[in-house]
Amino acid sequence: MESTHFGIEQVTEEDRAYNGSRFSEVREAVFASPYQKVWGREGEPSLPHYETTLANLLRGILPFGRHYYFGQASKRTVDSHADLRWGPDGKGFRRIIHPNGVCLTGLWEITEETEYSGYFKKDSQGLVVGRYSSGSTEVQRGNLRPLALVGKLFPTTDPNHMELLQTANFITMEDIAGTHTGYINDVELRNAPDIAFGRQPSLIIPAIVFALVDKKAGLRQVYPIAELGKPLDEPARAPEFMRLLVASDQPRIEGEKLDIRDEVLGQIFDRGDPVPKRKLIFHVEVTDEGALHIGLGSLKRTFKNWRRIGKLTFDNAAASYNGDFVIHFNHPVWRDDRNNPATANRAAIS
Repeated sequence: MESTHFGIEQVTEEDRAYNGSRFSEVREAVFASPYQKVWGREGEPSLPHYETTLANLLRGILPFGRHYYFGQASKRTVDSHADLRWGPDGKGFRRIIHPNGVCLTGLWEITEETEYSGYFKKDSQGLVVGRYSSGSTEVQRGNLRPLALVGKLFPTTDPNHMELLQTANFITMEDIAGTHTGYINDVELRNAPDIAFGRQPSLIIPAIVFALVDKKAGLRQVYPIAELGKPLDEPARAPEFMRLLVASDQPRIEGEKLDIRDEVLGQIFDRGDPVPKRKLIFHVEVTDEGALHIGLGSLKRTFKNWRRIGKLTFDNAAASYNGDFVIHFNHPVWRDDRNNPATANRAAIS
């Protein structure tokens, strides 16, 4: 996509018409346009590097903000539940933040007893499509990178289901302003990340815009998972906090200044070999006990009594154009009571 082309940032009729999707269609889309036909094979082109810039964060804000791209994108991210956003030209939309990522497919499993509902209940299993990304221009190890893993959970384990299914999306990050964590093995991904604004002052802009759109920019509630597959007459019960941790027995992928996308792909593949050799496993942990601490230029959270309740297992992955420009992950709208839809901060689009 050309540097001046932003595509469909705003909510469109395509978003309004969404009534669910098929796992096979989403999987096919993200694997259909790989930047490298075989990751790491000699002669393949380098992975593209899309930039997050202050100019892009501010583009269209004048005059009067009527065509403010990031404002449109923030509203759409909350309001649209679409899983794929192709647009009229088939080129999708530019990610103004988190532009460089790798998509993964696998299985969500809850293995322990919980007091929660939906797909937080014991023995819940569902197919998942995820995207691991860096939120800024920086993608290489050693640089300041806001690392994130987002996902969409399908209420089925059948990869070839024919009925349209609505997905439950989740958003997890390490620190919205980034850290220098070198290996994904050491990253703690939470739905309530820390925010160290002093590290990247320009990120105050998306934080303010997103707070105006959806009240709380630093906490993405996980009630969609607790409502997925739940009988209508059963009360919803979602944990307040969730974190994802790479399993301790995962290999550590070495490489000075290694691109985050190469690190994730290296967890599953050997370079130059198209057949997956390993799985990338994250532990799923939850708690309802957390506190927010406001400091000078930072927001930090502390937690108690994390409980490991399941795992997220990815067995395939690809860095692709459609994974950067077409797949879409809804940010759950803020609720004053996470278990009560009537307390939502924004009305559903129609």
